[in-house]
Amino acid sequence: MLDNVRADLAHARVINGLPAGWLSLWVKTPLHPGVIAVLTYRFSSWARRVRIPFVRQILLILSLVQRRTVEVVTGVEISPRAEIGPGLVVHTTHGVFIADTRIGRNCVVQHGVAITNGVRSVGDNVYFGPGAKVIGRAAVGNNVRVVANSVVMTDVPDNLTVVGVPARIRWRNRASLTSAATLAVSLLPGVRNGDASEFISMLPLL
Repeated sequence: MLDNVRADLAHARVINGLPAGWLSLWVKTPLHPGVIAVLTYRFSSWARRVRIPFVRQILLILSLVQRRTVEVVTGVEISPRAEIGPGLVVHTTHGVFIADTRIGRNCVVQHGVAITNGVRSVGDNVYFGPGAKVIGRAAVGNNVRVVANSVVMTDVPDNLTVVGVPARIRWRNRASLTSAATLAVSLLPGVRNGDASEFISMLPLL
């Protein structure tokens, strides 16, 4: 749990634009309402895995009271049964709901985001804009951006940006092009391997 908490705080510090340093990481960042909601989820999830009799019951009661209080204050509800990787960030609070599902590393959600019951999984490095929804049996891949107020109802492959109701592919993210383009560009006459990334940075998004 502590490794996940450390990763959550480190990612939240960057996303919230706080400067580097011990004070920002361990004092300023944990005071953010979204971070408080994430830490509450981590504690509740950990309490469910404790197997010591009596201690487990006390921890579950404490986590329930804490979770309900945080839900009322921040408007963020994250199921303790959800399996969420390190680096979860609730950037803006209120109207956030995450049901029992699997979410990878470095997920960022804004206010009004709902990942509902039945969603199979969410990959690594996924960004949900304000009001974005994932419903039904959908699965979201890695490196995906879901634009504000979009509704995902079907599977989304890796490295895509989706927008609309229902959400449709708008363009491929640059990350999906990097590996293939680097190889192709490096083979061009007069282009050194070290210049490939600079060349790619000038390519327009698809």
